[in-house]
Amino acid sequence: MAKQVKLKAELRTNVGRSAVRKLKTRGFIPAVIYGSKNKPQPLQVATRDVNAMMSHASGENVLVELEIAGEKSNRTALVQEVQHSPVGGEIRHLDFHAISMDETIQAEVPLEPMGTANGVKNFGGLLEQSLRALTIECLPRDLPDRITVDVSALNIGDSIHVRNIQLPSGVAAKVQPDLTAFSVLAPIVEEAPAVATAEAAAGPEVITEKKEEGEAAAAPAAKEKAPKEKEQKK
Repeated sequence: MAKQVKLKAELRTNVGRSAVRKLKTRGFIPAVIYGSKNKPQPLQVATRDVNAMMSHASGENVLVELEIAGEKSNRTALVQEVQHSPVGGEIRHLDFHAISMDETIQAEVPLEPMGTANGVKNFGGLLEQSLRALTIECLPRDLPDRITVDVSALNIGDSIHVRNIQLPSGVAAKVQPDLTAFSVLAPIVEEAPAVATAEAAAGPEVITEKKEEGEAAAAPAAKEKAPKEKEQKK
């Protein structure tokens, strides 16, 4: 199950691009918390604390106990979205969704295969993963880090659908049960095109015909040349 981590935050009064640039130079990341019938509140969190938190997380769904400076009680939140810089990949912004531990939440959890499929191991098949993440519903305390699926029994042509996945207690899938999560495809055998094979077989005959045509054309030319040579000798 997902671990709940503590994170210190401060209310952010200045917003805008220039304010964000100044914030980053001071070692902070802009953030916002919304939900729980409250208006969205801009926050700022220390870059080193965020990096440490995300480095130990298997996904971006992290349960956080936010200790906001100036507030009497901590707030439980889910990291809803993490924005990364396109160059370098550093974290640029965080969205926190305030939640209650007694209310169900929806989240996307990474879906990972476990083991090697029999059709891959013994028959050269290819494991295809159609779902990389699974949308689930559960109480915050039951939120899993990831969901693993044993694919070792799959043979070529076999599939695992959402309805076949054994979910942890208290967790329910929120997608169509007939969706395919994993399947084993037959190996691809490359064959030479029949047309190319036929052309290759017909190659020597074409060359022979051209040669014969060349020789036949050269013969009349030789005959026409001979009389001219005799007239020159005379």
